[in-house]
Amino acid sequence: MPESANEIVDRWLAALDSALRERNIDTALEIFEEDCYWRDFVSFTWNLKTLEGKEDIRRMLEAQLEHVQPCDWTRGEDATGDGEATEAWVTFETAQARGYAHLRLRNGRCWTLLTTMQELKGFEEKKGTNREQGVSHEIKKGRLSWLEKKNAREASLGYDEQPYCVIVGGGQGGIGLAARMRRLGVPTIVIEKNAKPGDSWRNRYKSLHLHDPVWYDHMPYLKFPEDWPVFASKDKVGDWLEHYTRIMELNYWSSTECTKATFDEVTQEWVVEVVREGQKVTLRPKQLIFALGVSGYPNTPTFDGAETFAGQQHHSSKHEGGGDWAGKKAVVIGSNNSAHDICADLWEHGAEVTMVQRSSTHIARSEALMDLALGDLYSERALANGVTTEKADLLFASLPYRILPAAQIPVFEKMAERDAEFYAQLTAVGFDLDFGTDGSGLFLKYLRRGSGYYIDVGASQLLIDGRVKVKSGQLARIDPHSVIMADGSELEADLIVYATGYGSMNGWLADLVSPEVANRVGRCWGYGSDTPKDPGPWEGELRNMWKPTNVDQLWIHGGNLHQSRHYSNYLALQIKARMEGLDTPVFELQESYLTR
Repeated sequence: MPESANEIVDRWLAALDSALRERNIDTALEIFEEDCYWRDFVSFTWNLKTLEGKEDIRRMLEAQLEHVQPCDWTRGEDATGDGEATEAWVTFETAQARGYAHLRLRNGRCWTLLTTMQELKGFEEKKGTNREQGVSHEIKKGRLSWLEKKNAREASLGYDEQPYCVIVGGGQGGIGLAARMRRLGVPTIVIEKNAKPGDSWRNRYKSLHLHDPVWYDHMPYLKFPEDWPVFASKDKVGDWLEHYTRIMELNYWSSTECTKATFDEVTQEWVVEVVREGQKVTLRPKQLIFALGVSGYPNTPTFDGAETFAGQQHHSSKHEGGGDWAGKKAVVIGSNNSAHDICADLWEHGAEVTMVQRSSTHIARSEALMDLALGDLYSERALANGVTTEKADLLFASLPYRILPAAQIPVFEKMAERDAEFYAQLTAVGFDLDFGTDGSGLFLKYLRRGSGYYIDVGASQLLIDGRVKVKSGQLARIDPHSVIMADGSELEADLIVYATGYGSMNGWLADLVSPEVANRVGRCWGYGSDTPKDPGPWEGELRNMWKPTNVDQLWIHGGNLHQSRHYSNYLALQIKARMEGLDTPVFELQESYLTR
C-alpha cells in the first residue's frame, strides 16, 4: 500500500530535523531535488532571501545553521497530494523564534520550501491569553484612566522620550507597519504631512476606486467587514485608515513633514528633523523607515514647447477629477491604470479625450483577473475552501520569482483565450497590447517594474467604442493649443495630463538624507529579471524592500495593500529583534550595484 501524503511529509520532516540537529548538511541536502528552491523570510537568514539549488542552500546552512539551531519540524495539518507531488503546512522552531513553512515535495524530495519567522520567543505579541489586563482592580486614589494614560504617552513620545523607530510616510503601508510595531511593544512615531490619516487617498481624483478586490486588501489584524464592497472607493478607504489609526492607538503625527535625516555615528542613532504643525521637532530614533509607497517623485517628462502651452497641464498625481469639461479637449499622456481612470473621469465630465499611448500596455479585465488569477487565493471561494488571508499570503509567496512566470503564463494564456474578442476589439482601435515580455502577465509586470498595465474596470470599453480616442506613438513637441506627435499629427488640447508614472522611491532618500546614502542603498523594487525597466543582475527578491539595506538602521517599506500587510510582519520582527539586542546575522546582504 503506498504511503499517504501525511506519511510522506512526516518522513521528510523527520529526516530534515535529524540532519539539521546533527549539523549534517550533506545528509540534509540529500532530501532536496537538484532543481530546488528555499525561500526564507527572516527565520534562517535575517533577510528576505531565495536560495536556488543545493549549493546555495549549502552556503546558507554553513553560514547560519549554528546560529539558527532549527528543530521540531512538524506537519501543521493534513498534507495533500500523493507520492509524485505533495504539499504541506509545517511548523518549526529556531533558537530565537517560532516559524511557519510551506513545503512542496516531488517524488519524496523537496522542490520548494518557504520558511517564515512568525514570532520571537520571549517577545510575543500581547494577544489571546497573553493580552493585557487593561485595568488594575486595586482601588486607590489617583488612578489614571485609559484615556489619561494614552494622552500622557502621546504627549511624551518624541519629546521627553525618544521613539525607537520613526516611520516616514503615513499611508496604508506606514499605518499597517506601525500597528505591527505597537503589538510588539516597539515605541514608534509615524510622520505624515497630510492633515489626517487617509488623506493620501482622499486627495486623489474623485472617481478612484481600488482595482484589487477586498479579499486581497485587508489591513493587519482588522479585516474589512463582510459587507465591505469588493472595490472600495478612495474616500471609503481613507475613512477606514483614519479609524484604523485610532483603534490601533498609533502614535501618528499628521500635519508633520520630515525635512532632513542624518545619522549620528557617535550615538548610533538617526537625527530626524521634522516640522509638526509649524513647530520644529528633532527626533532621535535608532531605526528609520521610509514608507512612501511604491514609487518616488512624480515623473513628468520634458517636452519641447511645454512652457508655451496655453491651457492647463499637470501630472496625474495632481488631477482632482470632476469639474465641467464640456466642449473641452483633453490629452492624457500614458496608458496604464491612472491614465485609463483619468480618461474615464474626463469623459464622464464632458471632455473630448485622447489617450496617447507611447509603449505597449497589458490589460487584464477585472472579472477575469479575479476568477483566473486571484480566485483560488483571495475570494469567497477561497475562504470556503479554508484558504484564509494569512494562508493565501504564504501560498502566493511560496513560489520563488524564478519559477513564478511558469505558473503565471498558463493563467494569462487562458485569460487571452477567454477574452479574445475583447482584446481583438482593443487592437482594432489601435491600442498596443502585451502580456509581458514572456507572457507572464500582470503580477510579474508589477513585481519587475511596478507599471505597464491596466486592470480594466470599464475604461477599455470607452476606447473600443471610440468615446475616448487612442493615439499611439511618441510626442514631438507641445504647441500653445495642441500636442504634436512624431508622425506630424496634431491633437488639439485645452488640458494635458501627464499619467507618466513616478521615479525610484529612493529619490526620497537623496533629498531627505543625501545622494550618497541613496546611492549606497541603490535601486529599489524589481528583482533583476533583465526585462524592460528591471535590469539584471538577478537578485531573486525585490530590491531593498522590507529587509536590511546597505545603510545600517535604514529600511524601505512599501507595496500594495497585500504586500504592505504581509511583509510588514517580517520587517516588524527584524526591528523588534534589534531593539531587544538579539543577534541578527544577516546572510548575504544584497549588492548595491545600481544608483538612482
